[in-house]
Amino acid sequence: MACMSVLTRDEAHNRAQLLDVHRYTIELDLTTGDETFDSRTEIRFSVRADSANADTFVEVKPAELRSVTLDGQPLDPDSLDQNRLPLKNLAAGEHELRVDARMRYSRTGEGMHRFTDPSDGETYVYTQLFMDDVQRVFAAFDQPDLKAVFELSVTAPEGWTVLANGVTEHLGEGRWRAAPTPLISTYLVAVAAGPWHSVRTEHRGLPFGLHCRRSLAPYLDTDAEEILDVTRACFDRYHEKFDEPYPFDSYDQAFVPEFNAGAMENPGLVTFRDEFVFRSAVTDTERQTRAMVIAHEMAHMWFGDLVTLKWWDDIWLNESFAEYMGYQTTAEATRFTDTWVDFGIARKGWGYNADQRPSTHPVAPEAVDDTAAALLNFDGISYAKGASALRQLVAWLGEKDFLAGINTHFARHKFGNATLADFIDSLAGATERDVHAWADAWLRTTGVDTLTPAVTPAADGTCALTVERTGSRPHRITVGLYDRDLANEGRLVLRERVGLDVPQPAPHPLGKRPALLLLNDGDLTYAKVRFDAESFEALRTGLSGLPDPLTRAVVWNALRDAVRDGELPPAAYLDAARTHLPHETDLALVEGVLAFATEHVAGRYVTPEDRPAALATLSALCRDLIRRTEDGDSPGLRLLAVRHFIDVAAHPDTIAAWLADGIVPGGPELDPELRWRILGRLAVLGATDEAAIAAERERDPSATGQEGAARCRAALPAPGAKRAAWEAMFAADSGAELSNYLFIATARGFWQPEQADLVREYVPRYYPDAVAVAARRGPAIASAVGRWAFPAHIVDAENLALGEACLRDGAPNTALRRWLTDELDDLSRALRIREA
Repeated sequence: MACMSVLTRDEAHNRAQLLDVHRYTIELDLTTGDETFDSRTEIRFSVRADSANADTFVEVKPAELRSVTLDGQPLDPDSLDQNRLPLKNLAAGEHELRVDARMRYSRTGEGMHRFTDPSDGETYVYTQLFMDDVQRVFAAFDQPDLKAVFELSVTAPEGWTVLANGVTEHLGEGRWRAAPTPLISTYLVAVAAGPWHSVRTEHRGLPFGLHCRRSLAPYLDTDAEEILDVTRACFDRYHEKFDEPYPFDSYDQAFVPEFNAGAMENPGLVTFRDEFVFRSAVTDTERQTRAMVIAHEMAHMWFGDLVTLKWWDDIWLNESFAEYMGYQTTAEATRFTDTWVDFGIARKGWGYNADQRPSTHPVAPEAVDDTAAALLNFDGISYAKGASALRQLVAWLGEKDFLAGINTHFARHKFGNATLADFIDSLAGATERDVHAWADAWLRTTGVDTLTPAVTPAADGTCALTVERTGSRPHRITVGLYDRDLANEGRLVLRERVGLDVPQPAPHPLGKRPALLLLNDGDLTYAKVRFDAESFEALRTGLSGLPDPLTRAVVWNALRDAVRDGELPPAAYLDAARTHLPHETDLALVEGVLAFATEHVAGRYVTPEDRPAALATLSALCRDLIRRTEDGDSPGLRLLAVRHFIDVAAHPDTIAAWLADGIVPGGPELDPELRWRILGRLAVLGATDEAAIAAERERDPSATGQEGAARCRAALPAPGAKRAAWEAMFAADSGAELSNYLFIATARGFWQPEQADLVREYVPRYYPDAVAVAARRGPAIASAVGRWAFPAHIVDAENLALGEACLRDGAPNTALRRWLTDELDDLSRALRIREA
């Protein structure tokens, strides 16, 4: 990969002082071959009078820069320096820049990604221009505060449909033209082209559309009404919340292949990873997640697209707001009313984990120096912690004042850019409370506060509560007081919930001592909570009997945190899961607890000698859930139990029989996802071979089947299989380099806890090979190699030392450095837990 300069905050500030950008006219030709496409760009901009005779640059990253003219005069294409084309001695007034270039398609989800569907040979392309990838598609002044109007035309192969930010018109002979956009930022421009299968409708006078690959058409058609129902309900709910109407001319949602994120908020053309078009059976929690992502991206139409951050230090303004609104609006407007349970058990831990690593940062950093650093802040802090902070803000401020401040913000800054200071000023105008002090305490600080109850008994048999806080943030919390149900041993019943502000002015009287005292009941704040001894004892028998799933989520999160902090043995967490999960009814809780127990507790925190016992406990738990669901009343719970039974199988007999029969006794029948899951586990256990993988691949010729086969082949416990997988990931043969999804599939198969001895020789090879491939292939693959190809199951001091040496001396690029820092911190934590 050619070197690319990153844009600094200072450079962006200086360029914004110099230029006003008015309009881009862009012509893309997608008919010129499989490797490149043509891009012609005309940019109309002006230089301010007080900046005359200044120098600046425009970004473009071409395969070939054919020609450049400025105000009709040619510029030397050879003056292109990496990705920067200098513009020198600019006079005050209006200018016209024209750039003609040949651009490369991407296989890594950056820029213009090109994908050929192995099911039917059809090809699709789509843009992901986020942060600084617009220059891979057309020349631009690539920073968020230089908004402009974009006029786009595309030449595409016959039979293709072209989608864009605005309504598109087919002019004939493969030529398409999109309606001009309002003022938007460069990173929000979007194109998706191919022989899409489309479902179209109208709502409130606007065209709505759903689009996917043709091979996914039957699956989209099955779910189209559900997706559109969610879309319409959220659209209407946002119009009740927001005074500003939806600011664009249409609303298309395209489910695209090999997408690096969950979705992207391009105005008028939201792109989603096409795993959200479900080919196989899914749980209601997975459908809820899809609904939440739809709501999240739609919130961005206002917060992110209508009003856009000025620079990337305020990325939380986009993501924290959309994350909060996604969960809240899904709960309010759709049938998925328990979204905050899923947030609490599955999403919030992402924030807690990120906030306790060396790479932590404030929700709103004081300064982000450049785009490379900014890209790393798309993490659990900007999403989960930021959304938690906003949920706490709403609890403290009240929703009425919160929404009043939001609507002031939209009115002041629509089609423009804004900062944290602007946002806080808008909120402050709607309330008497000191929002600036709240923002300083919550948004400018790092780390997780810990809240611990201290109960003081009195002579009359009553008691008082003091909440001890490690940390500095103010918290408005609810404390749940639970008594034992004398008629139903082991069940806990709610006496009352008490609202408290932490720090407290004085101990709070409780009356008679409750059996369980639960801080942050309702999960309204962002903090780790601990239990006093009596409460912990009550939970040993009463956890599954707590009446509210959100309450149970808070408890399970506290147990998870205690394991990670070395205060609760991993075996005790497994025992709690074994005792209480067979009685759990909430699917998000079952999934969250089983995922942590399988991936982290059994996969990393217990020693290799104790892993068989951990797997046996989890297998028995899953068997209980499978038995419990034999009546067919809970297909989602049964599906979860079957999936996790496969994942923790220590012996191949049962799951091999399921695969041979094509069904789990009593159901479900094995769909492609379950078949690949079983085959992957059989590969780990050495109970299948290349012939079986090839046969399954022939049975499932889809892209998902291609990824499943790659994962299974990499998981085979044979030296040749490991060698081939390693070369596929790391060898510098550009003609055979894996796409982003095939790289991840191969990496996920390679490292297995059961195969530590077989792959140990690759641990010292990982670090230099990771540095090399990250430098060669760029940020998306750097993230994949740091996240998925890291030897996480090799929990020993040698691996830690090698990783630390790589950080110190190996010169990993920015994206890989961040992932290595995080993974090595997790590795160090796993070592401490084992030693404890």
